[in-house]
Amino acid sequence: MIHFRTEKVTDRITRIYAVCTELCYLVEGDDRAALIDTGSGFGSLRAAVAQLTDKPLIVLLTHGHTDHAMGSGEFTECPVYLSHEDRYIYLPHGDDAFRHQGMALAEEGITVTEEDYIPTAPFSLFRDLQEGDRFDLGGETVAVYALPGHTKGSVVMLMENARILLLGDACNGFTFLYDTYSLSVAHYEEQLRRVRAALDGKYDRILASHGNGELPIDVMDSCIQVCEDIKAGRTDDLPLEFRGTKGLIAKAMGPNGRLDGGSGNIVYSKAQIWQDGSLC
Repeated sequence: MIHFRTEKVTDRITRIYAVCTELCYLVEGDDRAALIDTGSGFGSLRAAVAQLTDKPLIVLLTHGHTDHAMGSGEFTECPVYLSHEDRYIYLPHGDDAFRHQGMALAEEGITVTEEDYIPTAPFSLFRDLQEGDRFDLGGETVAVYALPGHTKGSVVMLMENARILLLGDACNGFTFLYDTYSLSVAHYEEQLRRVRAALDGKYDRILASHGNGELPIDVMDSCIQVCEDIKAGRTDDLPLEFRGTKGLIAKAMGPNGRLDGGSGNIVYSKAQIWQDGSLC
């Protein structure tokens, strides 16, 4: 049986470690709770959440990738929200064959079996999640901002009372923009600048959906600069191959992050600096 390790971020926010390096977050208000992301769908996340709260639950998904949305099949009794812009990526990522490949990505020491597999939820389950949506939980409100790039429907979420921002995979120290479902570097930079301005002065801490769960406060500004460097040709361009697709890591990295000390990074394709991916 898969066990989900948890830790408190604040009194109201709990980080949940899923099995393929992804992180989910439970945000508890006085009246109800919000689960942000449902992981790869290996092991019963629903049972883990039930041990943390008995409040009525809503589920909010940052985007439609297999490692963030595939546990949703356990939450069919709850309102589940995903941007309908991500239908194009959720459907292929929800395919059984694609998902089974992900079993190999489980963290060291965790064995994933067929008994752990949560069937993919039908896309019809999802209510559309859009920029400007706000979810009042009682004493805490989750506000949604669209940040397309990694996928067309990627969103970030601000816990307004806690002044904590969750960026999902939309912006981090290793932002994937290189696949055919991703926006161009130039298009992404436009959206990133817009969201950065809209959020200015509203957060004091940034959470991540991978790694140790924390991001430097300047990560959005850093990724904006990386976009500028990519467009100007000021990049290191280290090759990366992941699950059969190839990209370039813009800034050289070591075991502790960028070698030059920057906080943000982008994996991109030279064909998609100015042109969106073919699936966009």
